[in-house]
Amino acid sequence: MTVRTTSLVMLAGILLTVGALSCNNRAKSANSGVESQSANVDAEQSATAPPTAAPQQVTQSPQPTAVIPDFTFYILRSGIQFTKADLAKKGNLVFILFDPTCGHCQHEAGHLGKHYDELKDANFYFVSMNDPALMSTFLEAHAKPLVGKANVELLYDKNADFINKFHIPSQYPAVYVYGNDGQLKEYWDGERDIAEVVAAIRK
Repeated sequence: MTVRTTSLVMLAGILLTVGALSCNNRAKSANSGVESQSANVDAEQSATAPPTAAPQQVTQSPQPTAVIPDFTFYILRSGIQFTKADLAKKGNLVFILFDPTCGHCQHEAGHLGKHYDELKDANFYFVSMNDPALMSTFLEAHAKPLVGKANVELLYDKNADFINKFHIPSQYPAVYVYGNDGQLKEYWDGERDIAEVVAAIRK
C-alpha cells in the first residue's frame, strides 16, 4: 500500500469518526485541562455510525493536548492560512469545534454573543471541517453580536488538523480554553450552562 493510499484510508477513518460525533446537550465538563476524560459514544451514535472497512480506525482521545500544537487552518472570509503564530498574544484562547448545522452549537454561539461584553478579553476561534458555504452564515444567523469582532475568527479546517492534533471529542460543540501561554485550562464537549461557560473563559 503506498503512502498516499495509506493517508487516504486514515483520513477516511477520521472523517467517519467525526461524522459520528453527537450534537448532544449532555455536556461533559473537565474542571482542569489535565483531568482525565472518558470519551464514550452513545449507543444511538454507534447504531447510526456508518461502518468502515479501514484497517486503522481513529479512536477518541481521552483528553485534549495539554499545549496548543502546531496547526494550519484557513480564515473563512479570506482563505488565508492561520497558524499557531497568528494566535492572539493576550487573553485566553478559546477554540470551539463546531458543526454549523448543529442546534446545540447554534445555541452556544448565541449565548456567547449575548454575553460578549463579559468575554471581550478572550479570543474566540470557531473551527469547523464543514462546507465553508454553511460556515459563512453561522455567526450572522446565530451569534450576530460576534460578527466583525477583532477577537473572533471563523476558521476552516480543511485538513482535519484539529482532530489529528488537538482532540477528537464525543459531542459538538467542543470548547477548549487555553491560556495565552498555550497551556490548556479547561475543556468540555456538549452544551453547558452559560454561567459556567463565562466563568471558565474568564478565569
